[in-house]
Amino acid sequence: MSLPIILPDIHFSDDCAQAMPFRFRGDGALPCTFLAGNTAAECWHMGPDYAFTALHVQEGDDLVSDTRAAYAELLSQVRSSAHPFLIRIWNYFGDINLGDEDAERYRQFCVGRAQAVDAEFNNPPPAATAIGASRQDGLHVIALCANRPAMALENPRQTPAWQYPRQYGKVSPGFSRGALLEAGSEHPLLLASGTASIVGHASMHVGDVAEQCRESLRNLRALLDEGEKHGGVPFTFGQCRALRVYIRDPLNLHAVRTVFEASGLPPENIVYLHGEVCRRELAVELEGVF
Repeated sequence: MSLPIILPDIHFSDDCAQAMPFRFRGDGALPCTFLAGNTAAECWHMGPDYAFTALHVQEGDDLVSDTRAAYAELLSQVRSSAHPFLIRIWNYFGDINLGDEDAERYRQFCVGRAQAVDAEFNNPPPAATAIGASRQDGLHVIALCANRPAMALENPRQTPAWQYPRQYGKVSPGFSRGALLEAGSEHPLLLASGTASIVGHASMHVGDVAEQCRESLRNLRALLDEGEKHGGVPFTFGQCRALRVYIRDPLNLHAVRTVFEASGLPPENIVYLHGEVCRRELAVELEGVF
């Protein structure tokens, strides 16, 4: 079964008349299979400062071209709108690890994205997630946009993705580790990008699913500390509004849940999905809202 939209029930504005639910797709489902956890449909209640743009490309034989077309259209729609700043992007496409070295589909996606984006996109890039889902479902690009920039966050434990060395592809991935909305306000919001078991730029604990989960949580904790440093308020695991955990192999569900449900994150706000992580040696990736 496909997952009903799992987005945090958050008000970006006190103007409730402007609040509206958001659905990634017309049928209200993500292209990822639900495994366990929170099944309640969630939504973003957006005021006039924020908007979503969602694009769907039915893939042909060239993911570079398809991605370039999707991102060119995204920038065309967003840059001329009342919400020209890209805050957070979700990317879903099939067979993300198919192909060797530079022919891998994730690396091809990164090339196509880089060919389409502008200098503003990369200064610095928005928070983002890329997950392998159904190939038949095509390429989905969903963007949270705003009428003013967010504050991009990096993780001091990790090399910025946009500075990865050549071994990870001809083009580095274009995303920041997180985004801080309304920094300096009484209730800022932290959006964590896709986070996995990476320290520096190296994948850690290959073959050990539970330890990959723990390393991912250490990275999340470091990102929340950065959010506190720049946002002026603490961000804690207990304040998590929504957390997605993407699991490469559904057989690892029990091991993954055991770690996450002992972490201090609210179990009722966690959903576990079947999704392929952008590095084939990684078993788990998470993203969240705090």
